[in-house]
Amino acid sequence: MGETALVLIGHGSKLPYNRENLLKLAEILRRKGRFKIVEISFMVRNNPTIPETIENIAKQGVTRIVLVPAFLAAGVHTEQEIPELIGLKGEESALKAKGIEIIYGEPLGADERIAEIIEEKALKALGKHEIEIKAVPEASKLKASTDTFAKSMTIIRKALGDLLATVPKEQVSIIERVVHTTADPDFAKLLVFSDKAVEAGVAAIKAGAKVITDVKMVKAGINEARVKGFGGRTLTYIDDPRAIKLAEKESKTRSAAAMRVAMSEGIDGAVILIGNAPTAAFEVADMVKQGLAKPALIVATPVGYIGAAESKEVTETLPVPFITNRGRKGGSAIAVAIFNALLAKAGEKK
Repeated sequence: MGETALVLIGHGSKLPYNRENLLKLAEILRRKGRFKIVEISFMVRNNPTIPETIENIAKQGVTRIVLVPAFLAAGVHTEQEIPELIGLKGEESALKAKGIEIIYGEPLGADERIAEIIEEKALKALGKHEIEIKAVPEASKLKASTDTFAKSMTIIRKALGDLLATVPKEQVSIIERVVHTTADPDFAKLLVFSDKAVEAGVAAIKAGAKVITDVKMVKAGINEARVKGFGGRTLTYIDDPRAIKLAEKESKTRSAAAMRVAMSEGIDGAVILIGNAPTAAFEVADMVKQGLAKPALIVATPVGYIGAAESKEVTETLPVPFITNRGRKGGSAIAVAIFNALLAKAGEKK
């Protein structure tokens, strides 16, 4: 979106906090880099006004200006007053004559990400004491779950026999987690680790690296709260309009196009998780071979009869750390199991 400017619209207030918050949001969006320009504007009381911001941006060589009201819900401000301020016929026509398109977005609305923030604020307000009290009734459930997991690990270790004694110590917990997830001891022999792959993955997590998944199913299985605790975030681009457009234009699968979009936002130092789509693994491999990307770790466990085994073979040739498995077996659950095992390692106290 290099030629598109983003404008955040606030109401305006006598108090300074309204403006300060909008400025902080604008700076966060600038750092993300999706928009060439990010500016703020206000309906009343504060400057710049909406028309002033539009006029200023129009001089900076953009082709589109998208305006998003920083309001939680639709109302008179977003449905009537702001459109009137934006849609002044004379100004709109003048901008069109200059080749500039004005686009008006929706308010924030009821979004799961906002709900997470509200929940976080509520827990913070309650304080540690209240949270601990609330957690007590769940203690028995937690113990039962822990006991079941421990019993499963005993069975798994017995089934694997001496094999675990022959692999590097840092790989053991990951192999156990995958076998536990699949109930298939064969995976202990199928998993392949590059040199220092586990160390690279753990270091990336601790450094707050981005975690990029090929499909939403992988993202859904990740303990995102723990990722955020290290300063990281999980992303998937499978439904990104840019990926959809690229897939159509270049006759790619959407998962492959999604990885290309991810690369455009920077995947150097990221952890890449591919649990479903061989084409995503091939795409990442191509980017690495061309020197366009250098992820901290690639976890590639796509499943299927077409391309899955081959994409993992290609992954094994890459000059970056990787964890994969040989053959057609695989799936999102395995990629998740590997990553969550790495996440647990990152949280271990030394």
